Amino acid sequence: MMKIRNKEYTCSMELTLDIIGGKWKTLILWHLGVGGTKRFSEVKKSLPGITQKMLTQQLRELEADGMINRKVYPQVPPKVEYSLTREGQSLMPVLDTMCKWGKEYYNKYENE
Repeated sequence: MMKIRNKEYTCSMELTLDIIGGKWKTLILWHLGVGGTKRFSEVKKSLPGITQKMLTQQLRELEADGMINRKVYPQVPPKVEYSLTREGQSLMPVLDTMCKWGKEYYNKYENE
């Protein structure tokens, strides 16, 4: 058993999926990794179909897990930018491999 922040995991894969799993988190990390720092509206624009509420929730969870930074600028209107932390950046080789796999899978089956 592994225990982090009062949550128990049976293995490291379970922990990993808890942090980056789901429909949106991996995509958010990917877009911040390849596109660099983005404002909320830019992240939302890169994820068609995500609601504002869901994006806010996912960004908060990723921030709490140490995967992204949230920088608030003291101005009106408010300006908030998101970027990957060092931990988030460490996932980029994994996400890149997943992206390549998806392209290969698509190419294999697109002609059937």
